[in-house]
Amino acid sequence: MSAELGLPIPHRSRLWLYLVGGLTLFYLIAPSLIIVPMSFSDATLLQFPPEKWSLRWYEAYFGAVEWRDATLVSVKVAILTTLLATPIGVAAAYALNAGGLRFGRAIMLLLTVALVVPVILVGIGTFFLYAKIGLNNTIAGLVIAHTVQALPLVVITVLSGLRTYDMNQERVARSLGASRFKAFWQVTRPQIQFSIVSGGLFAFITSFDEVVVSFFISGGETTTLTRRMFSALRDQVDPTIAAISTCLIVLSILLLALAQVFGNRRQR
Repeated sequence: MSAELGLPIPHRSRLWLYLVGGLTLFYLIAPSLIIVPMSFSDATLLQFPPEKWSLRWYEAYFGAVEWRDATLVSVKVAILTTLLATPIGVAAAYALNAGGLRFGRAIMLLLTVALVVPVILVGIGTFFLYAKIGLNNTIAGLVIAHTVQALPLVVITVLSGLRTYDMNQERVARSLGASRFKAFWQVTRPQIQFSIVSGGLFAFITSFDEVVVSFFISGGETTTLTRRMFSALRDQVDPTIAAISTCLIVLSILLLALAQVFGNRRQR
């Protein structure tokens, strides 16, 4: 009745919605609440709750050469993927938003198809393609594959920012003599900068956390951190994995928090 009259729905009527939302969030967060304490355990096996607390597994992670090398590979690939996927995604989103493309819907579908196709199929297809052109176990191959996976997130994020932006401001700048690129860089970019930064962060996190495709196309000196973690879990249950997972969780939270802080400053 309140909804029909246009009145706000009382909180009492939405208790079921709050309950479902809370249970869903708990279901998603529960694994992290278990992994983090286990990373501080002194036991040689994964144990929850820990009987003794220790930093030995963090010391094992930061002190091991193989873990350090894998981390450096993941960081390098994630940075290169961000630098490649972000400008391509921004350009694609701008072109789709500006309109005038004859096959705009088909292009949008092509750019976002990586979100629909199962990752295992992408990994198998990429492996066989790279085997023919010699890109398996290379940094370039990893960057290209991760860019394909990160590009849809950049396009969707930047496109959402462009949808709320008044393109007439850019048209005015162009009517006053500015080139299209200059008008975009000086007028449009500052106003959608939060979307661009968010898209870049999504690209970085997507690349850094990717494991399935990396499992197929990385190896040797180009082994990523997530691939080495998967291999370690297959061979033995090492609590070092819990310490690395905790570091990844903290990294993701910090990056998202920085994005929110940057967005709030831009709004003010």
